[in-house]
Amino acid sequence: MRRADSSSSSSSSSILPGHFTPFNTMRSLALLLGVKAACILLVSSLSGTGAVNNSGRWWGIVNVASSSNLLTNSKNVQLVLDPSLALLSRRQRRLIRQNPGILHAIAAGLHTAIKECKWQFRNRRWNCPTTHSPAIFGKIVNRGCRETAFVFAITSAGVTHAVARSCSEGSIESCTCDYRRRGPGGPDWHWGGCSDNVDFGRMFSREFVDSSERGRDLRYLTNLHNNEAGRMTVSAEMRQECKCHGMSGSCTVRTCWMRLPSFRTVGDFLKDRFDGASRVVYANKGSNRASHRADPRHLEPENPAHKPPSAMDLVYFEKSPNFCSNNGKTGTLGTSGRTCNSSSPGLDGCELLCCGRGFKTRTESVTERCHCTFHWCCHVSCLNCTSTRTLHQCL
Repeated sequence: MRRADSSSSSSSSSILPGHFTPFNTMRSLALLLGVKAACILLVSSLSGTGAVNNSGRWWGIVNVASSSNLLTNSKNVQLVLDPSLALLSRRQRRLIRQNPGILHAIAAGLHTAIKECKWQFRNRRWNCPTTHSPAIFGKIVNRGCRETAFVFAITSAGVTHAVARSCSEGSIESCTCDYRRRGPGGPDWHWGGCSDNVDFGRMFSREFVDSSERGRDLRYLTNLHNNEAGRMTVSAEMRQECKCHGMSGSCTVRTCWMRLPSFRTVGDFLKDRFDGASRVVYANKGSNRASHRADPRHLEPENPAHKPPSAMDLVYFEKSPNFCSNNGKTGTLGTSGRTCNSSSPGLDGCELLCCGRGFKTRTESVTERCHCTFHWCCHVSCLNCTSTRTLHQCL
């Protein structure tokens, strides 16, 4: 009897845990779902929108791309960022691994784009402010205004320009000069030399930059359009350069190749496109009867009287915020403390730049080197000249 009781007790104790297994499983599942929901809410709150916006997240590598977090191969060629930084998508990391040396070109292109953006808008209320956080351009990238369009276009153009130039310089293992143009090009010249590989630059920029965009909404379409507008601007502004050959430099024969434009030329062109940007809405063309497939990727002007934007036009879908005052919600810094031109009626003038708040005037003494003389050999001597400068700053 004791054995039976013992076995019965033993069997009961072995059944009890199994009896409560579904409850334990449901409790664990509920806990996991709660943790997942909390993570989603945290990410949403950090991004400032209900959905996670990864657009332009890769721009953050411009602040962290340093020798301390770059992996190198045996030839000391920079390969990839430390994956723990988590600024690049899996696809972007794969593209960098497949193209050794290209990360340096991307970072250099971003630096050039940011510098050009600041120069082009130095006299505007929005002067392309940047931060040292991964969100380089701040909250403006979460909007759909003209300034957002310019940021996407100039950064895409920067990557295209830097990668194309690095190919011709031999800095990237997977590409070289563009040697497709060969043979005679005219009666007194022929193709030769090392043309900048803008086609590879455009292809890589499209694969790398556009991969951060998600969705099929209006924001997605405008970002992709402006990315491509930046790339096309670099390609369209390519110019032909030639070198003369002949007796005593007589230039009887010329060798020519295609050269990238200066990035200032690219910036000037995109700034003009910024001033004439098209406000667009999302439109679905519907079914294409000829090909029996849908064509949902379509942007059309908000005003039906305006012509559709071209591939090189910048597009936007919402009005720009008020850049006059500091606003944490929109991420605008305001113009207080900005230097203005008291005698200019333009956008850099104190009346417009200071938004009617007025300005203060102060003077400062500036000491600069002047009257420099070269002495053989080999040093330069200069005098120190002090001058008084008048500055006007917005209140």
